[in-house]
Amino acid sequence: MSALNDEAVELGHGRVAVPDLIAAMTLEEKLAQLVGLWQGVDRDGGAVAPLQDAMDTVEQGFAEFAAQGLGQITRHYGTLPLDPSEGLSALAAKQQWLRKNTRLGIPAIVHEECLTGLAAWKAATYPVPPAWGATFDPALVERMAARIGRVMAGLGIHQGLAPVLDVIRDMRWGRVEECISEDPYHVALTGAAYVRGLQSAGVAATLKHFVGYSNSRAGRNLAPVHAGEREVRDVLEFPFEVAVRDAGARSVMNSYAEIDGVPVAASEGRLTGTLREEWGFDGTVVADYFAVAFLQTLHRVAEDAGEAAVQAITAGIDVELPTGVTYLQPLQERIADGRLSMDVVDRALERVLRQKAELGLLDADWAPPSGPAPDLDSEEDRLLAATIAERSLVLLHNDGVLPLGDSAPAPRTIAVIGPNAESVPALFGCYSFINHVMPQHPDIESGLRVETVESAIRREFDPAKILTAQGTGVDDGATEGIPAAVAAAYDADVAVVVVGDRSGLFGRGTSGEGCDVDDLELPGAQRALVEAVIATGTPTIVVLLTGRAYAISWMFEGAAAVVQAFFPGEEGAAAVAGVLSGRVNPSGRMPMSLPRGAGGQPYSYLHPPLGGASSVTNIDTAPAVRYGFGLSYTQFAYEDFAVEAHEVDVADVIRCAVTVRNVGDRGGAEVVQLYASDPVASVTRPLAQLVAFERVLLEPEESVRVRFAVPTRLLAFTDRAGHRIVEPGEIRVGVRRDAGDVISEETVRLTGAVHHIDGTEARISTVTVSAASAATASDPLEESA
Repeated sequence: MSALNDEAVELGHGRVAVPDLIAAMTLEEKLAQLVGLWQGVDRDGGAVAPLQDAMDTVEQGFAEFAAQGLGQITRHYGTLPLDPSEGLSALAAKQQWLRKNTRLGIPAIVHEECLTGLAAWKAATYPVPPAWGATFDPALVERMAARIGRVMAGLGIHQGLAPVLDVIRDMRWGRVEECISEDPYHVALTGAAYVRGLQSAGVAATLKHFVGYSNSRAGRNLAPVHAGEREVRDVLEFPFEVAVRDAGARSVMNSYAEIDGVPVAASEGRLTGTLREEWGFDGTVVADYFAVAFLQTLHRVAEDAGEAAVQAITAGIDVELPTGVTYLQPLQERIADGRLSMDVVDRALERVLRQKAELGLLDADWAPPSGPAPDLDSEEDRLLAATIAERSLVLLHNDGVLPLGDSAPAPRTIAVIGPNAESVPALFGCYSFINHVMPQHPDIESGLRVETVESAIRREFDPAKILTAQGTGVDDGATEGIPAAVAAAYDADVAVVVVGDRSGLFGRGTSGEGCDVDDLELPGAQRALVEAVIATGTPTIVVLLTGRAYAISWMFEGAAAVVQAFFPGEEGAAAVAGVLSGRVNPSGRMPMSLPRGAGGQPYSYLHPPLGGASSVTNIDTAPAVRYGFGLSYTQFAYEDFAVEAHEVDVADVIRCAVTVRNVGDRGGAEVVQLYASDPVASVTRPLAQLVAFERVLLEPEESVRVRFAVPTRLLAFTDRAGHRIVEPGEIRVGVRRDAGDVISEETVRLTGAVHHIDGTEARISTVTVSAASAATASDPLEESA
């Protein structure tokens, strides 16, 4: 960085002092730090970002675009099938060019998508976020994110565009597959775990999409958000608050949404007021791709690109991604004519440079990593992917046919039927490289070793005879293949029908970004296929490979078993086969409610009394399967639920405990779920809300004592005056098998004056697990029982 030294800017502890660096920069150099550059996008191969034609600067070469410096390099590995070692060398060359050929010599931040693993050719691909949610195992998600972060860091990547913290509100929305759960506490714990894991490797996590994106009208992508301020504050913002305040997330991406007529990208109240002034966030806010330009072209709140840029940077968006459409020449013109103060630019610039300093990019001796590239899909990755997949599978229905390994006699012939039985893409979400980029490159191999469900079943049940028939496509509506599927089922001892989604982008799939639906029936003719196979009388097991929960309660009448798999990733097929055989005891629990139909959407189990069935409407919104439900091959009993005290200060902690015992004949995992309800409050409250959970593994006859400490902050809400409070009064708290199946409850009275939330309160429950024998008579929880 000799050019910088020529300017005599101070170097402290080997780093450039950010204020001095800002003072030494020209306007062009400042603005260059506030934009990204995306190269190599195939305009004709199908969009991989909304309204991709908004990119009007990608024709420039790297040297021309970055002559004054560069803030971020957009998706260097994630745009084309790029050999990792070649990509590492090419990226190092770009960074060295910036060091040597720009006046200030500042390297760029490199960002990539990493929702289901690094979205790059040959990189390990894990299950989608609903599968993370189904595990109810944040520690496992943290391990996954740490592994993803280490791979990214080894490739010279500094920032990951994950996790997605949108709370699921409408099953018709195509991006349900990117979300963790319909419960904000569940999303918060799991998302915070991802943040901690990724950032433990030195890669900045980016929270998406702040805020409200998942609450769009009718589940349509980029539609206006249907939510009042109380819903935004109490439900949609909570996971972001936890990720910022408790996990220390270093970056946030704005939502495309408009809430009550104000686009989030132009909302100073949300991006500065809530995020920075209330929560103390001091990282960078980056624009979702083209979100700044959309203020002019979609939202129509800006007269031109310059006005869009002024609104966004004033609101608090520091970096325009994926490339410089508005923050370069248009913004420069607004500064030149006095319509934007340089102080606003310097504010964003300081945040960007401080992030670069945190990442070591301003160190005098910084150098990009050099080859060879790390192993992007190691045995460690595959084992971790397998563990997540196995723990995420949800057994929705079982008449006793499963596990097939317990069958007497074991099935000698298995018919494996359905459009997803022999499909590799059916195991992955839309932000996997396989479904995000590879469809534009059909002549190039995927770069991953992936079994299909059919091949995994063939291996798992060897030497059983496997009969196959596709039956129908995912969504083509064709039925001419159904007779062959029926014939295969007739000739088999058991039929496994693998149906569900094909994930894609912008209408190219049945699930994924821009792939919204107006009903919740299985796509195409798949229902007809399943019904025809069931009608043969052969015991039929349905496996669902989907990105959302479909209205499939009709299956429970005829199918022998139903297994829900949310796109389970590269090891997902083996996990499915393991559940069928009994090698894997299913322990997944539904992270979202299974709807009866589209007429009940949007839906959340967190509804107030008026959200349920009543005598004044003929539509019952009750789900076919409740949030938190899942079956096992063993059984669990709950004993001695007790609260420590029946009166607790309104600003204190509710303590309770329960003993959980495996009363079945095989080892298994139970997800212990603690819910609370507020029977009478000054505003309407949910009938129940999750306040703690813990996944416990128990051998037959083994038992544990699970203790919960629940901060009353989790019972806070926005009152009629707009203040966040915890009210005194009665609270019901208890353990449930799912959101509606109450096992045991106790009443706790919160005492004292109304507590106004100030942000210092604990937001996360503490759970401890010990051998049940440790709960002796001296335990106050035992005494209160």
